[in-house]
Amino acid sequence: MPATARRIAFVAPSGVLADGIAERAARFFAARGWQVQAGESCFAGDTRFAGPDELRLRELQGYATDRHVDVVLAARGGYGLSRLLDRLDFEPIRAAGRIVVGFSDFTAFNLAYLARAGGISFQGPSAADFAADEPDPFTVEQFFAALGNGEHAVRFDGEGPDCELRGTLWGGNLAMVAALAGTPYLPRVRGGILFLEDVNEPAYRVERMLYQLHHAGVLRRCRAVLLGAFAPVPPQPTDRGFDLTAVVARLRSLIAAPVIAGLPFGHVPRKLTLPVGARAHLRVRGGAATLAFAGHPTLPP
Repeated sequence: MPATARRIAFVAPSGVLADGIAERAARFFAARGWQVQAGESCFAGDTRFAGPDELRLRELQGYATDRHVDVVLAARGGYGLSRLLDRLDFEPIRAAGRIVVGFSDFTAFNLAYLARAGGISFQGPSAADFAADEPDPFTVEQFFAALGNGEHAVRFDGEGPDCELRGTLWGGNLAMVAALAGTPYLPRVRGGILFLEDVNEPAYRVERMLYQLHHAGVLRRCRAVLLGAFAPVPPQPTDRGFDLTAVVARLRSLIAAPVIAGLPFGHVPRKLTLPVGARAHLRVRGGAATLAFAGHPTLPP
Protein backbone atom coordinates (compact mmCIF):
# COMPACT_ATOMS: atom_id res chain seq x y z
CA MET A 1 0.00 0.00 0.00
CA PRO A 2 1.39 3.47 -0.87
CA ALA A 3 3.05 5.40 1.94
CA THR A 4 0.68 8.30 1.19
CA ALA A 5 -2.47 6.27 1.88
CA ARG A 6 -5.06 8.06 3.99
CA ARG A 7 -5.69 6.63 7.43
CA ILE A 8 -9.09 6.44 9.07
CA ALA A 9 -10.02 5.17 12.52
CA PHE A 10 -13.49 4.00 13.54
CA VAL A 11 -14.61 4.54 17.11
CA ALA A 12 -17.97 3.90 18.79
CA PRO A 13 -18.38 6.42 21.63
CA SER A 14 -22.13 5.87 21.99
CA GLY A 15 -24.37 2.93 21.13
CA VAL A 16 -23.43 -0.67 20.49
CA LEU A 17 -22.95 -1.59 16.83
CA ALA A 18 -24.81 -4.20 14.87
CA ASP A 19 -22.64 -7.06 13.71
CA GLY A 20 -20.71 -6.46 10.51
CA ILE A 21 -20.90 -2.65 10.33
CA ALA A 22 -17.22 -2.03 11.06
CA GLU A 23 -16.10 -4.75 8.66
CA ARG A 24 -18.29 -3.53 5.77
CA ALA A 25 -17.29 0.11 6.31
CA ALA A 26 -13.64 -0.95 6.41
CA ARG A 27 -14.04 -2.65 3.04
CA PHE A 28 -15.54 0.55 1.60
CA PHE A 29 -12.50 2.65 2.57
CA ALA A 30 -9.95 -0.06 1.84
CA ALA A 31 -11.29 -0.32 -1.70
CA ARG A 32 -10.40 3.38 -2.06
CA GLY A 33 -6.85 2.83 -0.86
CA TRP A 34 -7.31 3.95 2.75
CA GLN A 35 -5.72 2.27 5.73
CA VAL A 36 -8.39 1.43 8.30
CA GLN A 37 -8.27 0.96 12.06
CA ALA A 38 -11.28 0.00 14.14
CA GLY A 39 -11.30 0.48 17.90
CA GLU A 40 -12.31 -2.23 20.32
CA SER A 41 -15.47 -0.25 21.01
CA CYS A 42 -16.69 -1.14 17.52
CA PHE A 43 -16.97 -4.77 18.65
CA ALA A 44 -17.75 -4.38 22.36
CA GLY A 45 -21.01 -4.12 24.23
CA ASP A 46 -22.09 -3.07 27.71
CA THR A 47 -25.90 -2.98 27.90
CA ARG A 48 -26.86 -0.39 25.27
CA PHE A 49 -23.36 1.08 25.03
CA ALA A 50 -20.41 0.13 22.81
CA GLY A 51 -18.39 -1.03 25.77
CA PRO A 52 -17.75 0.55 29.19
CA ASP A 53 -17.43 4.32 29.49
CA GLU A 54 -13.68 4.07 30.13
CA LEU A 55 -13.11 2.15 26.89
CA ARG A 56 -15.15 4.53 24.79
CA LEU A 57 -13.52 7.57 26.41
CA ARG A 58 -9.99 6.20 25.97
CA GLU A 59 -10.50 5.35 22.32
CA LEU A 60 -12.15 8.64 21.34
CA GLN A 61 -9.47 10.68 23.13
CA GLY A 62 -6.72 8.45 21.77
CA TYR A 63 -7.71 8.44 18.13
CA ALA A 64 -8.60 12.15 18.12
CA THR A 65 -5.06 12.98 19.29
CA ASP A 66 -3.23 10.39 17.15
CA ARG A 67 -1.21 12.29 14.55
CA HIS A 68 -0.87 9.12 12.47
CA VAL A 69 -4.64 9.17 11.82
CA ASP A 70 -6.16 11.52 9.22
CA VAL A 71 -9.85 10.99 10.01
CA VAL A 72 -11.67 9.76 13.12
CA LEU A 73 -15.13 8.49 12.19
CA ALA A 74 -17.83 7.65 14.71
CA ALA A 75 -19.30 4.27 13.85
CA ARG A 76 -22.87 5.21 14.82
CA GLY A 77 -24.92 7.39 17.15
CA GLY A 78 -27.34 6.22 19.79
CA TYR A 79 -26.67 7.48 23.31
CA GLY A 80 -23.56 7.65 25.44
CA LEU A 81 -21.41 10.67 24.66
CA SER A 82 -23.08 12.77 27.34
CA ARG A 83 -21.48 10.43 29.90
CA LEU A 84 -18.01 11.31 28.59
CA LEU A 85 -18.08 15.09 28.10
CA ASP A 86 -16.69 16.11 31.48
CA ARG A 87 -13.72 13.74 31.07
CA LEU A 88 -12.71 14.51 27.50
CA ASP A 89 -9.64 16.76 27.21
CA PHE A 90 -10.48 18.98 24.25
CA GLU A 91 -7.34 21.12 24.06
CA PRO A 92 -5.02 18.25 23.01
CA ILE A 93 -7.63 17.24 20.44
CA ARG A 94 -7.54 20.70 18.91
CA ALA A 95 -3.74 20.74 19.03
CA ALA A 96 -3.60 17.45 17.12
CA GLY A 97 -5.85 18.85 14.39
CA ARG A 98 -7.38 15.56 13.31
CA ILE A 99 -10.57 15.50 11.23
CA VAL A 100 -13.33 14.16 13.48
CA VAL A 101 -16.70 13.20 12.01
CA GLY A 102 -19.86 11.93 13.67
CA PHE A 103 -23.62 12.17 13.65
CA SER A 104 -26.70 12.25 15.85
CA ASP A 105 -25.49 11.62 19.44
CA PHE A 106 -22.06 12.79 18.28
CA THR A 107 -23.56 16.29 18.30
CA ALA A 108 -22.57 16.33 21.98
CA PHE A 109 -18.90 16.08 21.01
CA ASN A 110 -19.15 18.57 18.13
CA LEU A 111 -20.71 21.27 20.29
CA ALA A 112 -18.58 20.64 23.37
CA TYR A 113 -15.41 20.71 21.26
CA LEU A 114 -16.44 24.09 19.83
CA ALA A 115 -17.50 25.45 23.24
CA ARG A 116 -14.49 24.26 25.25
CA ALA A 117 -11.63 24.57 22.76
CA GLY A 118 -12.92 26.44 19.71
CA GLY A 119 -12.37 23.28 17.68
CA ILE A 120 -14.11 22.58 14.38
CA SER A 121 -15.37 19.05 13.74
CA PHE A 122 -17.94 17.57 11.39
CA GLN A 123 -21.52 16.41 11.45
CA GLY A 124 -21.78 13.87 8.66
CA PRO A 125 -22.20 10.20 7.86
CA SER A 126 -21.15 7.51 10.30
CA ALA A 127 -19.34 4.31 9.49
CA ALA A 128 -22.77 2.69 9.31
CA ASP A 129 -23.62 4.86 6.29
CA PHE A 130 -20.59 3.51 4.44
CA ALA A 131 -21.46 -0.04 5.48
CA ALA A 132 -24.67 -0.01 3.45
CA ASP A 133 -24.84 -2.36 0.46
CA GLU A 134 -24.93 0.74 -1.77
CA PRO A 135 -23.90 3.89 0.12
CA ASP A 136 -25.76 6.95 -1.13
CA PRO A 137 -23.65 8.54 -3.92
CA PHE A 138 -24.51 12.09 -2.80
CA THR A 139 -23.44 11.30 0.77
CA VAL A 140 -20.16 9.78 -0.41
CA GLU A 141 -19.43 12.66 -2.79
CA GLN A 142 -20.16 15.32 -0.17
CA PHE A 143 -18.10 13.55 2.50
CA PHE A 144 -14.93 13.51 0.43
CA ALA A 145 -15.55 16.97 -1.03
CA ALA A 146 -16.04 18.60 2.39
CA LEU A 147 -12.95 16.91 3.84
CA GLY A 148 -10.82 17.51 0.79
CA ASN A 149 -11.52 21.16 -0.02
CA GLY A 150 -10.79 24.26 2.04
CA GLU A 151 -13.85 25.89 0.49
CA HIS A 152 -16.97 23.96 -0.40
CA ALA A 153 -20.50 24.84 -1.50
CA VAL A 154 -23.68 22.83 -1.94
CA ARG A 155 -26.94 23.76 -3.63
CA PHE A 156 -30.34 22.50 -2.53
CA ASP A 157 -34.03 23.32 -2.73
CA GLY A 158 -34.66 25.57 0.26
CA GLU A 159 -38.18 26.39 1.40
CA GLY A 160 -38.24 29.80 3.02
CA PRO A 161 -37.68 33.50 2.41
CA ASP A 162 -34.99 34.94 0.18
CA CYS A 163 -31.92 35.89 2.17
CA GLU A 164 -28.17 36.26 2.00
CA LEU A 165 -26.04 36.18 5.14
CA ARG A 166 -22.84 34.95 6.71
CA GLY A 167 -22.12 33.42 10.09
CA THR A 168 -20.69 30.50 12.01
CA LEU A 169 -22.21 27.20 10.94
CA TRP A 170 -23.18 25.04 13.87
CA GLY A 171 -25.83 22.63 15.15
CA GLY A 172 -26.73 18.98 14.70
CA ASN A 173 -29.34 16.80 16.31
CA LEU A 174 -32.09 18.92 17.90
CA ALA A 175 -32.52 16.69 20.95
CA MET A 176 -28.80 16.93 21.72
CA VAL A 177 -28.62 20.69 21.13
CA ALA A 178 -31.55 21.18 23.51
CA ALA A 179 -30.07 18.77 26.06
CA LEU A 180 -26.87 20.85 26.23
CA ALA A 181 -28.69 24.15 26.85
CA GLY A 182 -27.60 25.59 30.19
CA THR A 183 -24.39 23.55 30.26
CA PRO A 184 -20.80 24.60 29.51
CA TYR A 185 -20.87 22.33 26.46
CA LEU A 186 -23.24 24.43 24.35
CA PRO A 187 -21.24 27.08 22.47
CA ARG A 188 -22.52 30.63 22.75
CA VAL A 189 -22.57 31.39 19.04
CA ARG A 190 -23.66 34.90 18.07
CA GLY A 191 -24.85 35.57 14.55
CA GLY A 192 -24.58 31.92 13.59
CA ILE A 193 -26.32 29.70 11.05
CA LEU A 194 -27.92 26.94 13.12
CA PHE A 195 -28.77 23.65 11.40
CA LEU A 196 -31.07 21.10 13.05
CA GLU A 197 -32.45 17.63 12.38
CA ASP A 198 -34.09 14.82 14.33
CA VAL A 199 -35.95 11.54 13.94
CA ASN A 200 -38.84 9.69 15.59
CA GLU A 201 -39.88 12.75 17.58
CA PRO A 202 -43.59 13.69 17.63
CA ALA A 203 -44.33 17.21 16.40
CA TYR A 204 -45.14 18.53 19.86
CA ARG A 205 -41.78 17.36 21.20
CA VAL A 206 -39.95 19.01 18.30
CA GLU A 207 -41.75 22.25 19.14
CA ARG A 208 -41.02 21.86 22.84
CA MET A 209 -37.30 21.49 22.16
CA LEU A 210 -37.35 24.53 19.89
CA TYR A 211 -39.08 26.49 22.64
CA GLN A 212 -36.35 25.40 25.04
CA LEU A 213 -33.76 26.91 22.70
CA HIS A 214 -35.94 29.99 22.28
CA HIS A 215 -36.42 30.52 26.00
CA ALA A 216 -32.68 29.96 26.58
CA GLY A 217 -31.90 32.77 24.13
CA VAL A 218 -30.18 30.49 21.63
CA LEU A 219 -32.51 31.18 18.70
CA ARG A 220 -32.43 34.90 19.34
CA ARG A 221 -28.70 34.91 18.59
CA CYS A 222 -29.07 33.12 15.23
CA ARG A 223 -28.84 34.81 11.84
CA ALA A 224 -30.63 31.86 10.21
CA VAL A 225 -32.00 28.42 11.06
CA LEU A 226 -31.66 25.55 8.58
CA LEU A 227 -33.96 22.57 9.00
CA GLY A 228 -32.97 19.16 7.74
CA ALA A 229 -34.96 15.92 7.82
CA PHE A 230 -37.22 15.09 10.76
CA ALA A 231 -39.08 12.10 9.34
CA PRO A 232 -40.57 9.98 10.59
CA VAL A 233 -42.59 12.27 12.84
CA PRO A 234 -44.86 9.81 14.71
CA PRO A 235 -48.43 11.10 14.81
CA GLN A 236 -50.10 11.21 18.21
CA PRO A 237 -53.79 10.54 18.95
CA THR A 238 -54.09 14.00 20.46
CA ASP A 239 -52.43 15.88 17.56
CA ARG A 240 -55.76 16.74 15.85
CA GLY A 241 -53.94 18.03 12.80
CA PHE A 242 -50.92 19.44 14.65
CA ASP A 243 -47.87 18.46 12.61
CA LEU A 244 -44.35 19.49 11.65
CA THR A 245 -45.70 22.11 9.24
CA ALA A 246 -47.42 23.78 12.18
CA VAL A 247 -44.20 23.60 14.20
CA VAL A 248 -42.20 25.31 11.45
CA ALA A 249 -44.85 28.02 11.14
CA ARG A 250 -44.68 28.57 14.89
CA LEU A 251 -40.90 28.80 14.81
CA ARG A 252 -41.10 31.43 12.09
CA SER A 253 -43.48 33.46 14.22
CA LEU A 254 -41.08 33.35 17.18
CA ILE A 255 -37.85 34.60 15.60
CA ALA A 256 -36.88 37.27 13.12
CA ALA A 257 -34.16 35.15 11.52
CA PRO A 258 -35.10 33.32 8.30
CA VAL A 259 -36.02 29.66 8.72
CA ILE A 260 -35.06 27.58 5.68
CA ALA A 261 -36.32 24.01 5.35
CA GLY A 262 -35.03 21.35 2.98
CA LEU A 263 -31.38 21.01 4.04
CA PRO A 264 -30.26 17.55 2.86
CA PHE A 265 -29.19 16.34 6.25
CA GLY A 266 -30.55 14.08 8.97
CA HIS A 267 -31.30 10.46 9.78
CA VAL A 268 -31.61 9.71 6.09
CA PRO A 269 -29.27 8.02 3.60
CA ARG A 270 -28.73 11.27 1.65
CA LYS A 271 -26.84 13.70 3.84
CA LEU A 272 -24.26 16.46 3.77
CA THR A 273 -21.03 16.62 5.74
CA LEU A 274 -21.12 19.92 7.65
CA PRO A 275 -18.31 21.54 9.67
CA VAL A 276 -19.49 22.64 13.12
CA GLY A 277 -17.79 25.97 13.81
CA ALA A 278 -16.72 26.90 10.27
CA ARG A 279 -17.41 30.17 8.47
CA ALA A 280 -20.48 29.88 6.26
CA HIS A 281 -22.35 31.86 3.61
CA LEU A 282 -26.04 31.16 2.99
CA ARG A 283 -27.90 32.49 -0.03
CA VAL A 284 -31.54 31.74 -0.89
CA ARG A 285 -33.24 33.08 -4.02
CA GLY A 286 -36.60 31.82 -5.23
CA GLY A 287 -36.27 28.49 -3.45
CA ALA A 288 -32.72 27.86 -4.73
CA ALA A 289 -30.37 27.74 -1.75
CA THR A 290 -26.58 27.69 -1.64
CA LEU A 291 -24.61 26.95 1.51
CA ALA A 292 -20.87 27.55 1.30
CA PHE A 293 -18.34 27.04 4.08
CA ALA A 294 -14.62 27.47 4.68
CA GLY A 295 -12.02 27.46 7.42
CA HIS A 296 -12.57 23.82 8.44
CA PRO A 297 -9.92 21.10 8.79
CA THR A 298 -9.08 19.33 5.54
CA LEU A 299 -7.06 16.33 4.48
CA PRO A 300 -3.39 17.04 3.77
CA PRO A 301 -2.36 17.14 0.09
